Amino acid sequence: MRIAVLDDDPILLELIKGTLERHHHVCHTYADGTSLLKDVRHDTFDLLIVNWHLPDMEGSDVVQTVRQMSGLQLPILFITRRQDERDVVEALTRGADDVMTKPLRMGELVARMTALLRRAFPEAMGSRLVFGPYCFDADKRELSVHDQPVELKNREYELALFMFRNPGRLLSRAHLREVVWGDTVEAPSRSLDTHVSRLRTKLELTDANGYTITAIYGMGYRLDPVGSDSPASHRAPAEATH
Repeated sequence: MRIAVLDDDPILLELIKGTLERHHHVCHTYADGTSLLKDVRHDTFDLLIVNWHLPDMEGSDVVQTVRQMSGLQLPILFITRRQDERDVVEALTRGADDVMTKPLRMGELVARMTALLRRAFPEAMGSRLVFGPYCFDADKRELSVHDQPVELKNREYELALFMFRNPGRLLSRAHLREVVWGDTVEAPSRSLDTHVSRLRTKLELTDANGYTITAIYGMGYRLDPVGSDSPASHRAPAEATH
């Protein structure tokens, strides 16, 4: 999963980043709220970890702004040294899904994150996925359409699996590149477009089969189930399609 962590303590940021990477997550760290909010406007994450006290604004204001921009699906874990009940209530009221008090215990942090991700993205946690005529076996890395196996190259399969695990959700170009090419490699933008085009053809992503891929200008791509509008919670401000 792709996770953003916001805290002004560089030592804690490195500790959380190392812990998450050992659990096979991709972690992006931020030291101030302004930087995170700037990226959230054109990028996507699977979960946010936000500290209360920040150098430029309160973490609760960050959470509230993110909710207005990204909707309700994005899980947010609030971390704070405050322990009063009224502080926990305020954090939850402003849009946090869970609250942890410092000092953090890394095992508990991972467990709480996993629970939040499981509730937010239940499709992403299973190994066998069926979407109409499309059937994935993630353990065997096999995909069939109308019970017929489809041959895909490794990156094509990774891209298809990830998009079907996130139906109706806008995924930024950077998010997709990290999943398919790895977080240490900057794949050319055109390579992603080429892979998406191949999937449209190989998987016959058409109205007849119930799923299409929509390109969102300046953002990324979204796999849309036919006949149901994409939820507004997955859209970026002033989103445009082409």
